[in-house]
Amino acid sequence: MAEPARIRRPNPGLLPLEGRAVLELAALLPAYPFLRRAPRGDGHPVLVLPGFMASDFSTRTLRRFLRDKGYAAHGWNLGRNLGPRAGVIQAMVERLQELHRRYGQQRVSLVGWSLGGIYARELARAMPDVARQVITLASPFRDLDAVNVPRFLRRRAPRPAAPPDEPLLRARLREALPVPTTAIVSRTDAIASWRSCCTEPGPYSENLEVDSSHLGIGHHPVVLLTIADRLAQPDGAWKPFEPPRGWPFPLVPRVLR
Repeated sequence: MAEPARIRRPNPGLLPLEGRAVLELAALLPAYPFLRRAPRGDGHPVLVLPGFMASDFSTRTLRRFLRDKGYAAHGWNLGRNLGPRAGVIQAMVERLQELHRRYGQQRVSLVGWSLGGIYARELARAMPDVARQVITLASPFRDLDAVNVPRFLRRRAPRPAAPPDEPLLRARLREALPVPTTAIVSRTDAIASWRSCCTEPGPYSENLEVDSSHLGIGHHPVVLLTIADRLAQPDGAWKPFEPPRGWPFPLVPRVLR
């Protein structure tokens, strides 16, 4: 089977827009009245995975918001994300299993930012009985090369001792997951191509678009509201996103068909 055409990297002209990340964080304050109205959860565990070169510090705002909404939100506790390595992969598996046991065998929702979303997808693929749903934030799983990442940062990521067959790996990463999946993307993302961040559409998968930077998507007010809406669904009763009544238009993500 022929390998799909590669996806183009984002236009480098978008890179200055990544400075929005600071403004997106500051926007949490005026958005607070709406964030308070986000649905509360059922207390199930949520594992939040950081992006490349980031740590749990980068997801602190997101996890604090989820805890305020009643979820048992946890970081990955593995320091800085330097890329997939055998020890880290096994540690993520053990972390997911540990949360599953700690919370009475409740299935764990996975939220992953950028590379963390690729981890989240593969954990759910390997353990669908443990994973409740997956939410990815600007995660380029369709084409790992459709990103603007400086070469010196790529060199810092350790290479696996035995790299997997690349065409097979790429094909697997694109395959639909056996659990409900929400991919949140931004067309103005200067780091990861939004096309590479979209999942295959289906009855248990969806793509939602926001206006966000790559570096700020994990604390963008619209993204936080959307994550809260998706996590609030009962286990086993997932439905595609529909804007809740009362949400002002600027805070509603767009559904990509």
